[in-house]
This record gives sequence, structure tokens and C-alpha cells, in this order.
Amino acid sequence: MAPLGEAQPLDGRPFPAYDYTRANKLPREMTGYWTKSFDVGGTTRTAKVYISPATPIRAYYTVIAVPDGTDTADFLQSSGWRDVADQRQEGLFVLEPGPAGWTAAEAEADYLAAALGFYQSNNYFSIFGENYLVGYGGGAPALEAWAVANPLKVIAQVYVDSAGLSAAYLESYGSREYDGRTQYSPVDFPAGFRLIRYDETVLPTWYIRPDTRRAAASLAYWKRSNDTVPSGHHDDVLGTVYRQRRGSDRWMTSHAGPISKVAVRKDRASTRRIVEFLTAYTRYENSFAYGNQLYPRADFRRLGIEVHTMQVAGFVREYLVYRPRSARRKAPVVFVWPGDSQTDKVFVDATQWWKVADREGIILVIVCEQYSRTSVVVSHRDSLAFYRQLRDVIAARHDVDTTRFYSTGQSAGSGVTQNLAIAFPEYFAAVASSSFPAAPNAAGTVTLDGVAYPARRQKIPNYLIYGYGDIQGFVGTLWDDTQNQTDSWAQYHLGVDGLTLADVDTVAGRRSGFRDRFQTWTWYDKNTHAPILKLTRNVYRSHNTTAEEPPLLWDFLKHYSREIAADGTVARYYSPSAFRRPGDRRRI
Repeated sequence: MAPLGEAQPLDGRPFPAYDYTRANKLPREMTGYWTKSFDVGGTTRTAKVYISPATPIRAYYTVIAVPDGTDTADFLQSSGWRDVADQRQEGLFVLEPGPAGWTAAEAEADYLAAALGFYQSNNYFSIFGENYLVGYGGGAPALEAWAVANPLKVIAQVYVDSAGLSAAYLESYGSREYDGRTQYSPVDFPAGFRLIRYDETVLPTWYIRPDTRRAAASLAYWKRSNDTVPSGHHDDVLGTVYRQRRGSDRWMTSHAGPISKVAVRKDRASTRRIVEFLTAYTRYENSFAYGNQLYPRADFRRLGIEVHTMQVAGFVREYLVYRPRSARRKAPVVFVWPGDSQTDKVFVDATQWWKVADREGIILVIVCEQYSRTSVVVSHRDSLAFYRQLRDVIAARHDVDTTRFYSTGQSAGSGVTQNLAIAFPEYFAAVASSSFPAAPNAAGTVTLDGVAYPARRQKIPNYLIYGYGDIQGFVGTLWDDTQNQTDSWAQYHLGVDGLTLADVDTVAGRRSGFRDRFQTWTWYDKNTHAPILKLTRNVYRSHNTTAEEPPLLWDFLKHYSREIAADGTVARYYSPSAFRRPGDRRRI
């Protein structure tokens, strides 16, 4: 492999042009090795960026603080980090010491803020939004200090040859609490509710060859944060491992369970081992603690998740197909529409739909969006044409039950799902989505891809989840004094189903889930008493999705099928056993 050579400057460089030849990839002109400079208190500081040739939109990045006295390009080559990025189709953002080397962690705060502020939001490349951190030598405490101050933005972290942080610095952040403010609508907590502290943010951590005396405060902090057992056990790779205790009630692992750990290894560890530790995890929701969750990351190769492309309306588009080993003949299919700026690859991990597919034997088809407001961001486009092509391809290539095609999505992807349910209800047996209701306008139409389609006013089982702190036009309840999009969604479907608001099972809503976070209202078909319309408010989340919700969505979807007669007539069925018990289906 050729050496990296000299980094090319991003300072003053025009933003990259759209590259429509690459489905869900950063523009080809942005791949390679780059440098960016920052004025920090009158001193010029730099950071490097490495983007592998096949890095997608919103890829995972590892943020690396290199040690003193090294040439960054040589370090990335000799350590194997460049190879890692190329093999994994990911990116690297590299923090570098100043002219006199790394200084004390707190003194580096302005440089970290400038460099990582650029990294997190720019028009040259886009990131997953949650980050892996690796700090070496003198750069490790500076990077760790940023993690302590911004724990919701870190998936997992590794520090090599680190002296750690002072107890005073750690305590200055540890006692801080996350409140109910969101970037959308505020969440009001019930009386007596205990706020999450910063030092209760679960964050997998590995120290390699630390200064054990000076790093003692850091180790104690992360053990407390991860709610670990007091005594470690030996692991041949990680060293001494302190696992998150069984029965831990940390918010950030309420769905995945106690999967986190803190480890300490006294001798060297390879870059490959560091990557294995980091990439065992993923995380989602970096701005609101009560929706933030740590999860196991999907291994595409091990699971057999397939990445495909097709031409849609003249553009190359990407989509993912996951047929788990548990899927049998005539498997049901769930078509998944990510939210605005969320790619198919982002949505695999953010929602953990792959876990639902494994458990239930369903086939997932996850749509990827197309370049939108910049060349490094995507959004929905040509959705109707894309679905029609995907439907036919999946039916031809896989042994599927075409009577059990379902649609789901989040945010803008929910908008696609809900509009399809109104304009083309025959396409799906049922729909269930989150954080974007839809209803016909005054003219009786909905819009898909800029085209108005008439509402068909036909029954289709429908389930919507939204957050207490969601987009302003979605929040509240159907019984408050504010008319918004959620009210319009309910009024349309209740009218089609021959029901009224008063037909709900309980006005108070049934509570379920971790800390009773789900408040659910259900309406039943009058003839069969099958649930036909369902609404859930997640009282502890903002707008972004959480993986606690796809199992709820699937538990609704799986009970429905539909058959289309030669004349286009649609017959819908409900099965209490989700079609596992022959003969129990009844027509809605």
C-alpha cells in the first residue's frame, strides 16, 4: 500500500460536488488524507482526517489522539489504523499535539472543542453521530476529559499509556444531571422522578498500560459509571475485566441488558484488539439522556446482511436485505424507511431491527435515501418508485409471503409509511411507524415525492409511536385542547375504521416498558374486536428512535395479512397467533 503522503488542506477548500454515481458513499473527491487548522488562543493547531475509498454517508469514525513526538501519517500506517479504516469502510479523525506537545487535559479543552466541533458538523463529510475514542500517551487524558464532559456522544473508549484525570475534574462533571430539555419539545418528569447523573452514563472503557497510581481516579469513575461488579476477572485479551453487574438498572442499558464493561491490561494490545473491543458496541441518541441507549453492533459479515444497489428513476440507490437463519419458507417482510439523514446502515444499528428479525424469523428490507441538501447528507426521494421496484425484486429473489408485507419507518420514514398507508393501502397488510403522523389535507390528498395522491379511505391496521419531547406538531395527547398532526392522523383513521375517539380502550392509556415509559391507547374493530388502530406515547424520549420500540411495532404488525383479488379488492385478516396456529385468522 502506498504511503499516505502529505495531507491535503481543507482550509478554504470548496465543499464537494454531488456524486450520483456512488450510492450512499461520500463523494469520491473527499476520500483520502486531509488536514484542518484551528486558531486556539492565537496558536495554530491542526487535526487530520482519513476517509477510506468506500466510506459511506454518516459512517462510524474513530477519534484518535496521537502521542507526542510522532508523525501522524507514519503513526496511522505503522499502527494499522489506516488499514482498519479501509477494511471497515470507516473514517478516522485524528487529534494532534500542539507545538510544545500535549499539555494538561483541562488546558486542551479549547482545542478539543474547536476540532471536534468541526468534526461533528461540516459539509466535507458526515458522521454516524456517536463516536469511538482512542487516546495515546499525552493525548489520552485530553480526549478522556472530553468524554467525561460529553458522555452521550461516545460509544466506547480506549486509552493507551494514560495518566488519567484528576478526581477533582471527574467530580466536577460526575454530579451533573440530565434534565428534560430537548432540541424539540421539553419533557416534564413526574413528581419524585430522579434525574440521571453524568456518572451514571454507561460507557465501555479499556485502559491499556495505564499509570496505575495516577489513573486510579479515572478507573474508579468509569467503574461507577458502568455500574460494574467490585472485583474483576481475568481475560486473556482485555486483562482484568469489571463487568456491568447483573441486574443493573442503568437507563442506557435498559433494552440490551448489562453489556458494558471496564477493563485494564498491563501490557501492549494490538490495534486489531482495540477495534474488536470498540466495535462490539453501538449507541444512539446523543442529545437526550433518557432516550440514549448502548447496544451490541450488528456484524454484517457474520449475520449475512446483504448490501445491494439498483437504479431508481435514473439514480443509483442502495438498500439492505437481512434474511436471518431463523426465517423459514414464506417469511413475512418488513420494509424499513429511515428518518431524514439516516442511511440504511445507520438504521440497522440505531433501531436494532436485526435483533427482532433474528428472534421472529422475518426478512428486513431497509431503504437508503439519496443525496439531498448537501453532497454528504441524504433524505427520501422517489420513494414510491423505489418501493414498487423493491417489492418485485424481493418477491422474485426470496421465498416470502407476499400477503404479509409490512411497512415501518422513523421520522421522515414514518411520513413515507403513513402516506403510503393512506394513498396505497393495498400495498401492505399493516403499517407501524414512529414520530411522524400523516393525514390528508383539505383537498383530501397526501403528497409523495412532490406528487399529490387522493386518500383512498380504506381500512389498514395502523400503529404510531411518538415521544413526549417530540417535534412540536406531534406532542400532547388526543384529549388535550391542541389540535395537531397526531390528532389529524387519528381522526382520519378512526373515521375510515368506523370508530370515534370515545371507542378507545382507556383514556388514561395502558402503561408498560422500562419505568412505565410507554403510554398506549388502542381501538378495536367493531366486528372482530381485532386491534385496528394503536397509539403510544414514549414519555421518556425526544424525537429520535430507541430500540425498545421496534419489538412493539412488530408485535402489532405480525397479526395481519391481506389478499388482493383479481379485481383489486383487498381482504384483510387478523390472526391472534400471528399465523402460527392454522385456521385462527378472521377477516377484518
